[in-house]
Amino acid sequence: MPHVFAPARRWAVWMVAHSLILTGCSLPYIPRITSPPPSAGGDLRDANGRIVGSGVFLQQDDGVRVLLDVRNLPPGPKGIHIHEVGRCEPPSFTSAGGHFNPTNAQHGFDNPRGPHAGDLPNINVDADGQGHLEYTDPLVNLRTGPASLLEGRGTALVLHEREDDNRTDPAGNSGTRIACGVVTRAG
Repeated sequence: MPHVFAPARRWAVWMVAHSLILTGCSLPYIPRITSPPPSAGGDLRDANGRIVGSGVFLQQDDGVRVLLDVRNLPPGPKGIHIHEVGRCEPPSFTSAGGHFNPTNAQHGFDNPRGPHAGDLPNINVDADGQGHLEYTDPLVNLRTGPASLLEGRGTALVLHEREDDNRTDPAGNSGTRIACGVVTRAG
């Protein structure tokens, strides 16, 4: 019968706390427990459903840190973008929609009217078919609002067959979509 004694315990704790305060004693400092910043992730799958990479998204004060590793891909630079819909239906991955672009900017870091919030630097795939990218995107977040990667229809990470020229609207002439992964909240 713990519920019968709960009011008595609360009253006793209240009495002790007030007695300490009235006599000039203070209660010990109890540190405030805070939640970790939001994070997300997703596996990139090719048109055959094979996992060819994984991405991690970490909320930071200055934006979202994107960490991406890929493997078993043709060598060379590849365009990588965050797309506006959290759907990855093979083989073309057009279900992911266009680039994530809540401010209606144009595509590319070198475009005076750009970039899209979902534009990321190219990832370089080495001769062994592996690549790694780390980038902080200051135009997105993992919290709330129009720049959130997790609200609304969600978002997807899409890898293209060629290098992004960072200028040409709407996708930098980066070619066919070869892999896709839905961005999902971690935990």
